[in-house]
Amino acid sequence: MERTRHEYLRWLVVAIFAAAMAWAEASVVYDLRTMTDRIQPFQQNPLPMEGALEWVELVREGATLVMILTVGLLAGRTWRSRAAHSAIAFGIWDILYYVFLKMICGWPHSLFDWDILFLLPLPWWGPVLAPVCIALLMIVWGARTLIDEVTDRSVATCSWRSRCLGGLGSALALYVFMSDSLLVAAQGADALRHMLPTTFNWPLFCVALALMAVPAVDGMFARPQPARVLAETE
Repeated sequence: MERTRHEYLRWLVVAIFAAAMAWAEASVVYDLRTMTDRIQPFQQNPLPMEGALEWVELVREGATLVMILTVGLLAGRTWRSRAAHSAIAFGIWDILYYVFLKMICGWPHSLFDWDILFLLPLPWWGPVLAPVCIALLMIVWGARTLIDEVTDRSVATCSWRSRCLGGLGSALALYVFMSDSLLVAAQGADALRHMLPTTFNWPLFCVALALMAVPAVDGMFARPQPARVLAETE
């Protein structure tokens, strides 16, 4: 019982950290978009950032990922639980980021509003609903993994085929987000700054999302192994 209480407290701390990060991210993005008159990102010249502002923003996005991975490393005790904590932190951060932006400036107006999702290595574009779906999937997988550990239930491991399918889904999702940027990347940085996507490939994204869900689903139905045996192999 004491161990369970400590684990739930650990989850709460990770969730609070992710929520605080989401507010910080939303406030910084709001400030930047106010400075550049881009509260609505889907408009002509969507990335009017050059010089110091451009590289500072790129480093900030990289630092955000480092922070999420770090909280997972600190919170987990096995590599599986560290990945799960990081996944939950990422999912909460990503969803609350849009919630807080809505509170601050009234945007996004709907889940189908286009947004610049990320800038590394190329600008990612997509409707808000797309990253939210991935964030929910990450939270579900992370929560299931941690619940298995804290309740000492047998932890099911997914096959290498399932992991490969999950990796393929992630690659497909990245392609969907960056497909328009890839088409103009050869034209240089200025073309990327002015590029606006035309359509979002929902069918391919749905395939990608289904593939990304395979490891979690396979883990639910795979032949379980004792948790203590798996812990020794972490």
